[in-house]
Amino acid sequence: MLIQTKAIIISALKYGEADLIVKAYTLSDGLCTYMLKGVLKSKKGKFKASMFQSLTQLEIVANHRGTGKMEYLREAKVTGNYQTLHTHPVKQAMTMFLAEMLRNSIHEEENNEPLFNYLEYSFQFLDLTDKFANFHLLFLLNLTRYLGFQPEIGMTDLPFFNLLDGVFQEIPTNDYCIEGKNVDLLKSLLGTDFDALHQIKMNQTSRNELLNMLLLYYELHIEGFRKPKSLSVLNEIFG
Repeated sequence: MLIQTKAIIISALKYGEADLIVKAYTLSDGLCTYMLKGVLKSKKGKFKASMFQSLTQLEIVANHRGTGKMEYLREAKVTGNYQTLHTHPVKQAMTMFLAEMLRNSIHEEENNEPLFNYLEYSFQFLDLTDKFANFHLLFLLNLTRYLGFQPEIGMTDLPFFNLLDGVFQEIPTNDYCIEGKNVDLLKSLLGTDFDALHQIKMNQTSRNELLNMLLLYYELHIEGFRKPKSLSVLNEIFG
């Protein structure tokens, strides 16, 4: 079936000497994989390798067979050209990390318009803001809402957060119940949005500890989840 849809690039892997295997999250069909032949060597082709950088937003025309195999991309054009996402060194590291998180977290080949809209808005915001040190933390926390394991926000006055069950509680009931500074920061993030995120103050140690807690939360709730290899790059850049 011929489909025209928005798409956000998750990854592009070199295959052979000149081909790319591209994973994109599409508005129409969720996660899709495309084989682009000769794109790395062709100077006159309709596709350029730069169009498939991580988190690039595209308008595409593609033949979707819906068989779980690689799809065929017929047309693509970049929409909403980023100003800083692929040029600012810290944003580059964050982009690489977030794209890898999406690759390790999203597996559904089905329409999910709220998730697509969240990704589209979030990356446009990151591109334009100059206050982004904590962006990845709120992004990952908000993403849990669309992946089905958002923390329960009804009892945030309680001191412990149970990572295994995603709830706040009075006393610890397993080895994954945490308290203290990370829980306080988690509660602060649950009550804010990207525009007000800069008002939450964290040093690098607090930021790293909270990120590690969120990664453990993902690991507990997504089967086969792997920590991004780019985490070390992100930590080094921020450090």
